[in-house]
Amino acid sequence: MKSLVLICAALLAAGQCANAWQDQQGPPPPMRPNHGTMDRAMHVGPPGRWWSDPSMAETLGLTAEQQKKMDDIFQQSRLRLIDLSAGLQKEEAIMEPLLAADRPDEAKILVQIDKIAQARAELEKANARMLLGLRSTLTLEQWKKLQEMKPGQGPGPPMRPR
Repeated sequence: MKSLVLICAALLAAGQCANAWQDQQGPPPPMRPNHGTMDRAMHVGPPGRWWSDPSMAETLGLTAEQQKKMDDIFQQSRLRLIDLSAGLQKEEAIMEPLLAADRPDEAKILVQIDKIAQARAELEKANARMLLGLRSTLTLEQWKKLQEMKPGQGPGPPMRPR
């Protein structure tokens, strides 16, 4: 029981750190709370709307049509990501008083952990779908050029390390 409470507290702390980062950054970029294998495989360029950076677009040879398509994918996905992020925050907020109780109810906490995990999974899937859509807009040559760029190198603002 004690280890369960510690695990739940760690999950909440991680969520609060992500929320604080999000508050500092303004509107949420594509979510990347976990830098696992899928996230690294689906990584498509630096954070944010990098395809709108003129030097990045020139380096990759992006057409205006590609940029418009990427803007459309981003905008359509952004609204869903905002909703899913809010849903995850809501589930995490529901967990807080359960953990703060003098006598935590393990059954309720376990149910809430499942809800948090499901909300996080839905957020990750939506983000992966958006990244896949962005990637499918690129030609093979553009994709390879983008993969060759290292964090902090290439045109435009430095990429944040992963």
